[in-house]
Amino acid sequence: MEPSRSLFQEKKHWWMMNRKIVNKHIRDARSLIATQDPNAVSAAIGVLDGVLALSPRLEAALELKARSLLFLRRFREVADMLQEYIPSYRVCSAATGDESSSSLSSSGSGRVVWESREGAKLLPKCEDGDGGSRCFSLLDIKRKVIAGIHRACDREGQWRYHILGQACCHLGLLEDAMILLQTGRRLASASSRRQSTSHSDDTFSFSPFLPPFPSTNPKTNTNLMTSKSPSYFSESASTLLPHIKLLLRRRAAATSALDAGHPNEAARHFSKILETRRGTPHPFATSCLIGRAAAYRAAGRVAESIADCNRALALDPTSIPALLTRADLLESVRCLTDCLRDLDHLKLLYDTIIRDRKLPGPVWRPLNGEIRYRDVPSSLRALTARINGIRQRFAAGEGNNVDYYKLIGVRRGCSRSELERANLVLLLRHKPEKAGAFVDKLDFSDEDLDVDAVRDQARMSALILYRMLQKGYSCIMATIVEDEVVEKKRAVAAPPVYQGVFCRDMAAVGSMLSRGISVKYEGLSC
Repeated sequence: MEPSRSLFQEKKHWWMMNRKIVNKHIRDARSLIATQDPNAVSAAIGVLDGVLALSPRLEAALELKARSLLFLRRFREVADMLQEYIPSYRVCSAATGDESSSSLSSSGSGRVVWESREGAKLLPKCEDGDGGSRCFSLLDIKRKVIAGIHRACDREGQWRYHILGQACCHLGLLEDAMILLQTGRRLASASSRRQSTSHSDDTFSFSPFLPPFPSTNPKTNTNLMTSKSPSYFSESASTLLPHIKLLLRRRAAATSALDAGHPNEAARHFSKILETRRGTPHPFATSCLIGRAAAYRAAGRVAESIADCNRALALDPTSIPALLTRADLLESVRCLTDCLRDLDHLKLLYDTIIRDRKLPGPVWRPLNGEIRYRDVPSSLRALTARINGIRQRFAAGEGNNVDYYKLIGVRRGCSRSELERANLVLLLRHKPEKAGAFVDKLDFSDEDLDVDAVRDQARMSALILYRMLQKGYSCIMATIVEDEVVEKKRAVAAPPVYQGVFCRDMAAVGSMLSRGISVKYEGLSC
């Protein structure tokens, strides 16, 4: 009995020492965070990493680290830290059959369904067994995921909804941000109602908001943002939620207009999203630029569609939809050299995906149906055949036969005034000096993204398009001048047809007048 008791006392002593060290580090981290100095907050993150090395599931340390990363605008690290709580990531994990986040179970009707760790039914598989995907509502899936999250909210801190919702908003995951922030607000309201029953009328406070970052009360020497503080929903999240809903409504309106066959209306809604004063998260802006490029393409405005693809690729050089759209546009105007360049870049991306066996970007960022890993090999084969076909056309001499009429948006045989008007509008819109202006209206959340490099890339792409438009204007104007010269020569060399007719008519009139005069004189003589 003595050895076992001594071993128990030794373990207890080790645990108590660990607890004292953890508490000391948390106090140090809170004092550093309370200064709200970026360098001090970065030092606090290092201290909290040491705490989490000793106690990986300590709620207070996790909350302080997440808030520190949010304060430093390191949103990607927040998402990496709390990726299991992003609704779309959990749905994707369940849909792909990830054993770590989901498991198979059988429902009462005999169908096989996927279930998350909390037991919420997520995605029913196809009953016909053909391996295809079944039509489902994303809203229903997210509602079921949130139902599973609600079951764990008692044992896990509610701060995750507020912090992760703000991080997802800045990362462009607006649907996830809306779900998380709405859930956090509901939980905060429910917690406030529960706690209001334990307060008297004199001590009850009507302000449910707390500052978005830790602050210390010098009189009571208590921190307001500890894990033991009451549930809250900060004012910044309350003002962020209407902005998210507005952006999502406008995107839904633009998508509906494009599907209904009104591309100009869709482009107008996308432009409202991109020109908002508050700032659009740059990943969300990239998808809106691709959508507006599709609207311009449907409206026959090829140059403006290429310009939007250039902006999207300046923000995300690995955007496969933007590369595909620009390659299709360049091929439609028979600019095969630039089209081959984009297709080679796309082939390199496909090869990288197959080599790394994963899609580009973080695992928690959904691609919204843009590309699936299982479709990459077939897409790569089709792309290789397309590249070979374009190279054969280029070898046959079609490389320099660019359709500038379609690029500028004028009809063949247009007049000089029509060409000058269309060219003036395009040159004013696509000046290289104005190409980087759209960057100032975006909210950049990725600390690794160089904003100056984005401006330079956008300016370079705009310069290439600008020179192409100038060359097209020169070629079409030269054709119009040649047609005018030919018309003048034809008019000079043609016989005077109208002169003979005029003289013949005058002779007839003269004969009629002479005959009338003679009749008059004959009457007078009689």
